[in-house]
Parts: sequence; structure tokens; C-alpha cells
Amino acid sequence: MSAREIVFDTETTGLSPLGGDRVVEIGCVELLNHVPTGNTFHVYINPERDMPAEAFAVHGLSSEFLSDKPIFAAVAEDFVAFIGDAKMVAHNASFDVSFLNAELGRLGHGPIVAERVVDTLAMAKRKFPFAPATLDALCSRFGVDTSRRVKHGALLDAELLAEVYIELLGGRQADLGLVAAGVKTAVERATISVRQLVRPEPLPSRLTAAELAAHEGFIATLKGEIVWRQYLPEPEAAKEAS
Repeated sequence: MSAREIVFDTETTGLSPLGGDRVVEIGCVELLNHVPTGNTFHVYINPERDMPAEAFAVHGLSSEFLSDKPIFAAVAEDFVAFIGDAKMVAHNASFDVSFLNAELGRLGHGPIVAERVVDTLAMAKRKFPFAPATLDALCSRFGVDTSRRVKHGALLDAELLAEVYIELLGGRQADLGLVAAGVKTAVERATISVRQLVRPEPLPSRLTAAELAAHEGFIATLKGEIVWRQYLPEPEAAKEAS
């Protein structure tokens, strides 16, 4: 069964949905088996309130720009239909999910439950403890191009996060041909290494004649066939006699 995931981001009027802050932008990117499909959902939303200067400085969405955009109630059904029952992926997911659940709750929709949410911030902190884990820092770590990111934007940030998420999972897998070639190369290297360890002439034995005689005396006390003698090289005298 194909695994469908939605990488998403929101922009808001502030930090607290319980304090009256609202969602002003939603951006979603669809992944199928960790590969972007090209399907996206993006909408600007009229928050039905003013835009604080602090929030405007982050995303650049003014009250004037948003004044003719649809309210959340007008886009909620399309948003719910797009995400379906897919896994939801976000950076610092509790922030975005709390805002979306507040908006959905006002309309009587069920919440996005924690069990279907993946937080890439938590993933990054587990994978790179003590390292910066902002989206910008992770883009820099993985070589993801952020040149278009002048200000925060929900769809652009979702697209960047989709690339980061794939890298956090281990990166894009090489095709079978490259894998096979890699395995062959590794085997060849191992074979060469083993060959280099084989001495052209074995070192002389460190056992004295007395030690060898004592060992043979011990072997003579053993009952039954001595299995490992079958794997010893045939003495030169025996070869010449045959």
C-alpha cells in the first residue's frame, strides 16, 4: 500500500490560538512513499482581525493584502479533503497543529490527532543532538537551496521542509543499478584486502621440537578419528612416496 504524507506549514497572526490569533496562510505538499507528487494545497486566509506588526515582520502578509481573501470557513472543506487521512508532517508541529485544530474546532470538524503527526523538529534533535534544528539550519546542513526564502511563506516552507524531511529519513535511495555497482565495488575491495593479507611465504613455526612432541603425545591419547587432521597439508615425504 502506498504511504501518503502531507508536509505542511502555516502562517498566523501571532503565537496563541487561545489568545485570538488566527491562521492566515496554509501550504501543503503531498508525498507518496516519501516522493513529492507535485500536488499541493495553498491558500491565503482572511483572519477577520488585525495583523500585529511582529507577525507582519515574519511573513509580510498585511491586513490589506488579506482583506479580500476567503475566511477559513470557506476553505475548510477543501483543506480537509486534501489532507484526507494522510500522515501530517510539520516542523515544530505542535504550533501548526494547535492553530489548525482551533480553526477546525470552530467549525465542528474533528481535530488532527497527535498519532498522525510527525514533527521534523523532534526528528532533527534526535538525529543531531546539540546542533541547531531550525528549518534554515537543516536546509544548510543538507544543502537545500533557500535562496527564494526572503520571508516565511507557508507553501515555500512546506516545499523546503519536504526536502529536509526526506534527508532526515536517510535521503533519496539510489536506483538498483547503482546499489548493485556499489555492492560489487565493496566486494572487490574486500577481496583485494584479503589477497593482500596472504603472505607469499608463511612465517616459520614458533613452536619448539619439544612442544610439538608434547602435543603429538597428547593427541595420541585421544580416542577416535582426529577430524582436523583431514584438513592438514599432506607431508612432503608422503607426497613423494605416492
